[in-house]
Amino acid sequence: MVTSEQYVGIVQQQLPEIPLDNILAEPEARNTAPCIAYACWKIKCRFPNANIVVTPSDALVIDVIGFRKVIAQALSFTQERKAIVTIGVKPSRPETGYGYIKTFSSSIKNEVVKVEAFKEKPNRKVAEDYLADGHYFWNAGIFVWHVDMIMEAIRKYTPELARVMDNMSLSFYTDDEKRVIGELFPTCEKISIDYAVMEKAKEVYMLSAEFGWSDLGSWGSLHSLLPQDMDGNSAVGSEVRMIDCAGCVMHISDERKVVIEGLKDYIVAEKNGQLLICRLQNAPGE
Repeated sequence: MVTSEQYVGIVQQQLPEIPLDNILAEPEARNTAPCIAYACWKIKCRFPNANIVVTPSDALVIDVIGFRKVIAQALSFTQERKAIVTIGVKPSRPETGYGYIKTFSSSIKNEVVKVEAFKEKPNRKVAEDYLADGHYFWNAGIFVWHVDMIMEAIRKYTPELARVMDNMSLSFYTDDEKRVIGELFPTCEKISIDYAVMEKAKEVYMLSAEFGWSDLGSWGSLHSLLPQDMDGNSAVGSEVRMIDCAGCVMHISDERKVVIEGLKDYIVAEKNGQLLICRLQNAPGE
């Protein structure tokens, strides 16, 4: 578990079964490549032949059994060959809040295929094209690799990051670790694992999966997961009323009464007296 040092106490409260040594505290945020490298270098110290799964903590998985099967398949694949596997989710809508993975061939559920490219979050028109094409999948940000594979890739594509990790690793599992991490980790370049490794590595594969995934990072994903009425409206809040509305999502944080009328595909959100009203496709995170 990698988190900000200010959240270590919260993680211990919520996940008391995780040993303190397994909670890695970032002294400051440096994007995903440094934090993933930190975890992998530290895992290597104790488990030199480890096969590793990297996953964000804020995603929702509906089908837990299906998720476990997919991860087991990916682990088997990376154990047998020198490769990186990322999990792709078949898109159900032209989502603009997610990055995409493009594959060389169309993929069916639970099939491993070669990755052609990673794509940034698209605009609405491009997202519609991706959906129609059939070779594009939502990037779930879940990666599976052998520890030697990812360390080799980081050394090749971001050697300065590898140098910092090598120096940090001399202090792992010692009383001096916190001080050394505090000094060296902030010197890492701010760079995502996608830019640092995934877009450059050659042996990158995708496993297509359908296990009810959402990163909850957009209003569209929230709308799709909340219960909806017969007109496709969803709401969070006890005093919410929608009249002649369709495809709307409302999120009201307190007990205020909110009534909207005649809207279609809109987001209405209120928090701490601040109000957002805009088209769902143009909402922040979309």
